[in-house]
Amino acid sequence: MSSTRFRPSRRLRPVAAALALMVAVAGCSSTGGRRAEEARAQAAAAGGSAVTTPRWKVAMVTHAGPGDAFWDSVRKGAEQAAAKDNITFLYSNDAQTQNQVQLVQAAIDQKVDGLLVTLAKGDAMADVLGKAKAAGIPVITINSGQEYSRKFGALTHIGQDETAAGQAAGAELAARGRRNVLCVIHEQGNVGQEQRCSGAQAGSGLAGGAFQVLYVDGVNMPDARAAVLAKLQADPAIDTVLTLSGPMAATGLQAVQDSHRGIELDTFDLGPQVVAGLKSGGVGFAVDQQPYLQGYEGVDLLWLHRSNLDMLGGGKPVATGPQILTKDNADALAEYVARGTR
Repeated sequence: MSSTRFRPSRRLRPVAAALALMVAVAGCSSTGGRRAEEARAQAAAAGGSAVTTPRWKVAMVTHAGPGDAFWDSVRKGAEQAAAKDNITFLYSNDAQTQNQVQLVQAAIDQKVDGLLVTLAKGDAMADVLGKAKAAGIPVITINSGQEYSRKFGALTHIGQDETAAGQAAGAELAARGRRNVLCVIHEQGNVGQEQRCSGAQAGSGLAGGAFQVLYVDGVNMPDARAAVLAKLQADPAIDTVLTLSGPMAATGLQAVQDSHRGIELDTFDLGPQVVAGLKSGGVGFAVDQQPYLQGYEGVDLLWLHRSNLDMLGGGKPVATGPQILTKDNADALAEYVARGTR
């Protein structure tokens, strides 16, 4: 997918407007959302992007599965940064690791000027990212695989430390007085999901059978719902279900309702049903990693590195989370989720 092609103007006024816009959008990386959308519209009105650098090509390859709105936010952020930075943006995704490897190789074969990659199952990506490095393609990892990023030669990692995010969730569980937690992993072998659950257990202080992990198939939501319900029916001590994504939260809520018990559901990540649940009280809290920022900052940092050899983080990951969101945030979140930036 490409952003609108840049057509440089020969008239002074559009050029001046574009230069002025550079100042106006300088803060977009931190505020995102509406300001980024407005910047994109203003840039188009001025005759193209907000910069005068060459039209570089950046590819993003993720492990996203079908139908997960989380990745729509990542992609939207990336597309809006690409519009500002005069970047042709290419997006591809596949939940199967070997297929993701092939998509990265295809981006290398296209001789892209920068590459954004997720590392949900990091070791499998080592060889192909080595090829990207050998080809002189700068790589930034986003979202998952922080522990692999530097080892594989990436410039930096943008996302949240999943263990720290889990610990934040655990501390919130403890503060809310939750005593018996079921943590639902919907993608077996995903290191980040394992870290979320183990971090949540550590942060909550719950030991033994008071903190359990259930593995379900996140591709088959009816089966996942049935598995969660069966566990709730088998163990009457469970008072909390902790899910690890917006879509799985919606499925978990259905299972909780089916159980006819006063069980709280808490989750990682957002989505329309999560925000509705926060407003109604059906969801206690959500741990947000700000996916829009991951996409926006990923593209913007590759542009900054290419145009000015800039890089954030000082050799450490660039954190976009965790952020604990509750009913107090629900009204504002509803607007942002509806426009696809949260």
